[in-house]
Amino acid sequence: MNQDLNAKKSIAKSSFEETLIENGFLILLFKNDESFMQSVAKEIDSTFLQFHFCVKGSTKFVFNQGRYTLDIHEENSLLLYNPQRELPIDLQVEPNSWIISILISIKKFHGLFSLEADYITFLSEDNKDKKYYKDGIISPSMAIVLNQLINYNLNQTIKPLYFKGKAYELLSLYFNRSEDADVEQCPFLVDEANVIKIRKAKDIVVSRMAEPPSLQELADEIGLSLKKLKEGFKQIYGDSVFSFLFDYKMEVARKLLEAGDDNVNEVGFKVGYSTSSHFIAAFKKKYGTTPKKYVMSLN
Repeated sequence: MNQDLNAKKSIAKSSFEETLIENGFLILLFKNDESFMQSVAKEIDSTFLQFHFCVKGSTKFVFNQGRYTLDIHEENSLLLYNPQRELPIDLQVEPNSWIISILISIKKFHGLFSLEADYITFLSEDNKDKKYYKDGIISPSMAIVLNQLINYNLNQTIKPLYFKGKAYELLSLYFNRSEDADVEQCPFLVDEANVIKIRKAKDIVVSRMAEPPSLQELADEIGLSLKKLKEGFKQIYGDSVFSFLFDYKMEVARKLLEAGDDNVNEVGFKVGYSTSSHFIAAFKKKYGTTPKKYVMSLN
C-alpha cells in the first residue's frame, strides 16, 4: 500500500495525520479549516476495508477518475470494500470539514471476528469475495471516540497505543448490535415508514433534550406502540432512547465547554440539568472527570 499522501492544495491552516497502528492497520485524520475545498488522494489496494467518518462538515468521495461521486455528510459514516478492484481514496473535503478514516486489511479484520464470521455480513462464506458498501449514522458514543482522536494531546510516544485502543473501540461500537432487537425479531423495521418514525423519535428527543417527552408520549407522538419504539430505536441506533439521549447530551455539553462561552452551570442547564451537582455527576460518570477539570485539561 502506498503510504504517501498526495495533497493537491495547500494545507497551511489544515492538518493531515497518518498514524500507523501496526502492519495492515492505520488511521487517517484530515481537518480542512480553510474557507475553500481541498482535495486529498491516497492509493489503497483492494485488500483493505475502508471506514470513513465525517465528524464535521461534508466530504465528497470521487471514483473512476471523477465519473462517479458519493457524498458523506456530518455525523455519517461510510464503509467501503471491493476485493475485485482498487479503491483509491480521492476526497474533496469541503471548507470547515473534518474526516477520520480507519483502514484495515481484510485479513487482519477477519482475525478480529474469526469465531463469528457470519456476524459481519461481508465476512460470510457467500459474500467474502463480493464488494460491500454501507452508509450509516455516527452514534453519540462513536462521536465521543472520534473527537478523542481529533483532540489527542498526550505524549507522542504513546500515540500509536492510544489510537489503537480507540480504533478498536470505534469498530466495536460500529458493529455493536442488540441480541434482542434482531431484524428477524422486529420485522416491522422492514417497513420504511416505521424506520422514518423511529428517526423522527430521535430528532424529537434531540431537539427537546432539556425537557424530553416520556417514552409513552414519544411513542404516541410518532404513532408507534411503546414496544416497537423501544425495539426499533435499539435496532437502528444501538442503544435505548434515554441512553442514547444521555450520550448525546454529554457530547453537546463537552462541545459547549470547549467553546468556552458558558460556565459549568449554564452548560448543565442547557442540556437539561436543573442543578450543577447533577450535571457534574453525570459528566463525571461519562468522561471520568469533572467539567471544570475537563476545561482545565484543554488549556
